[in-house]
Amino acid sequence: MKITALAGGIGGARFLRGVLAAEPDAEVTVIGNTGDDIWVHGLRVCPDLDTVMYTLGGGISAERGWGREGETFTVKDELADYGVEPTWFGLGDKDIATHLVRTQSMQAGFTLTDITAALCARWQPGVRLIPMTDDRAETNVIVDDPDGAADTAGRPMQIAIHFQEWWIKYRAHIPAHGFVLVGVDNARPAPGVIEAIEQADVVLLPPSNPVVSIGTILQVPGIADALRSTNAPVIGVSPIVGGAPVRGMADACLKAIGLETTALAVAGHYGARSHGGGLIDGWLIDTTDAASVTAIESLGIRCRAVPLMMTDLDATRAMAVQALSLANLT
Repeated sequence: MKITALAGGIGGARFLRGVLAAEPDAEVTVIGNTGDDIWVHGLRVCPDLDTVMYTLGGGISAERGWGREGETFTVKDELADYGVEPTWFGLGDKDIATHLVRTQSMQAGFTLTDITAALCARWQPGVRLIPMTDDRAETNVIVDDPDGAADTAGRPMQIAIHFQEWWIKYRAHIPAHGFVLVGVDNARPAPGVIEAIEQADVVLLPPSNPVVSIGTILQVPGIADALRSTNAPVIGVSPIVGGAPVRGMADACLKAIGLETTALAVAGHYGARSHGGGLIDGWLIDTTDAASVTAIESLGIRCRAVPLMMTDLDATRAMAVQALSLANLT
């Protein structure tokens, strides 16, 4: 079986552990979000690619869900003592090695696709991990100037800040007026991305942020069209349970684009392929949202309510089994 998944960070990575447990013999390709990528202290950091790689390769911090297990932050503390910004973005000492290898390889002319494959040769994640694009396309957030600057009429000045600054420094507490993927107009899908979608037996949208993870991947020209035209069923897993994100601040992202924080609203956001123009055929929601099954199916999307809390590997494997079952593959 060929499985292709579009994934962000922690939620996507943990769900993929369940996919591998459910179908250990499957050929799994993961298309990773790179809109979160950022330059920090001269190093190129790819948070979502690394979270998938570390999680599936057994090196992730189980407590944090990001970064390395047994990590220390000596370099971060030393830089802060020097007053070097950004002090709000913490690079772990072990993690820095990954970013050094990536940055040096980029400077030598290698593509992000090639570099990611080389990094994965160490970690052996059990999947083919590829970035959504080799081109630079970074998510920026439109916000009112945090310093309170105003125009001549006294209205708050709107500025664009990098997604990581909004997410980590401000914890998404500054209301977002919108998101802009800077550079996407000139971006192309990385080698193998379109083929992985076209040749899949099933395409999965894990419980990643629908706006700034899955939504970012879908903005790369050609990827959404490939989802619409693939012969494979496309099955999504809701990141919203009981009206709240399972993890992170997806509610702030959904609010910024005018959507309610519900499993139904996110299903409608993706839309039904059967109705033309949509992206998914099936949608898994949590049992606490079971009352929404009928409304979701009225959109033309097959829906099933099952437990969606990834409390351990067995629970996550059961979620993956349900997703494949909804695709009529098990």
